[in-house]
Amino acid sequence: MGRALPHERMKPRVEEIAGAIAAAHLDGWLFYDFRLSDPIAYRILGLAEGGLATRRWFCFVPARPASDKQAVLPQTLTSAVEAHRLDAIAPAERRVYRSEREMVAMLGEMLKGCRRIAMDYSPGCAIPYVSRVDGGTLELVRSLGVEVVGAADLIQQFEAVLSAEQLASHWRAATRLRAIVDEAFGAIAGKLREGGTISEYGVQQLVLERIAAHGLRTDEAPIVAVNANAANPHFAPSAERDTPIRKGDLVLIDLFAKEIAPDAVYGDLTWMGYAGERAPEELARIFNIVARARDAAVELIQKRIAGGQRISGAEADRAARAVIEAAGHGEQFVHRTGHSIGREVHGNGANLDSLETRDDRRLIEKTCFSVEPGIYIAGRCGFRSELDMTIECGRAEISGGPPQAELIPILSVYR
Repeated sequence: MGRALPHERMKPRVEEIAGAIAAAHLDGWLFYDFRLSDPIAYRILGLAEGGLATRRWFCFVPARPASDKQAVLPQTLTSAVEAHRLDAIAPAERRVYRSEREMVAMLGEMLKGCRRIAMDYSPGCAIPYVSRVDGGTLELVRSLGVEVVGAADLIQQFEAVLSAEQLASHWRAATRLRAIVDEAFGAIAGKLREGGTISEYGVQQLVLERIAAHGLRTDEAPIVAVNANAANPHFAPSAERDTPIRKGDLVLIDLFAKEIAPDAVYGDLTWMGYAGERAPEELARIFNIVARARDAAVELIQKRIAGGQRISGAEADRAARAVIEAAGHGEQFVHRTGHSIGREVHGNGANLDSLETRDDRRLIEKTCFSVEPGIYIAGRCGFRSELDMTIECGRAEISGGPPQAELIPILSVYR
């Protein structure tokens, strides 16, 4: 996070922000930070997060309609203790405060004449990813006579919209991750066929090795879980917390990685197998429900995008959730259907969610996200199938190859 942009790149970025604010019919976007409380602000404004950040700062970017060719002049407000904290935003109208009283007065000057502005918060904390401004600061800003609205849509536009090269990097990562799935299942099959031993942690370490060998990196280790451990959506094996993989076990592998380049975008896949020649009917049946739920969300997204119609993350979530609920497993689908993907595996764009949060943001052009419904039967087993999608040129496509159609019988497929 927080790569500093050269000053010559800041002005076009500010003007792009100002145009988006005008298009949203707002008077401006007020960014605020205290002790690195809002990493989104740093990224959108192109600020480095290094160094001391012990005092409050504000940056106000006013709206500018596309028809207005005058340069946009942001306003910054910093403490005298850290007066140069926002120097990277140039040119700008600068104010420096010493006391809280001065800060409030200068903030009022910055916002004079404004009626509606955006800040990085979400009403009711409906979308926690973008809810970065504390309640007290919101009270302060509202006391100055302005209406504050959530910046979730603006944040998606500047955080989740990807360049052509970023989208290409995602496709390459997803393709390599799919190959690693085969390598991992193949290693399990080989060990079991030889009568050797292999475990969750052993497969996790193998996947990490293969991620590096494919020119990828990850900030977190992959999930490898068998049987009851797969019923924990975020199970994490370790050398101390390890379970052998034996014939007859259900195996879940959730792996995520990206290329080495700073702006590369993650791929994130989950595949499942059965350590035997043929999956038991009950396990195959439950996996099939999950796969049908996944495909229901995918089909709705593709249909709406191809038709130029609006589709929200919440609507896509409900399409998947309806399939699982109809099959009698609604209470065992404990998480959202999918998440935004960017430079972090969980990005700041629209999530496929009507359960954990209320994400009514649109799925928009040049973004990437996962589709991963699940069914978790505590103490017994868990099922999840995850694929990634991008929206490019008015088409919603699945990356990383065809989705998993059935629970894989590892010993018969990987010979």
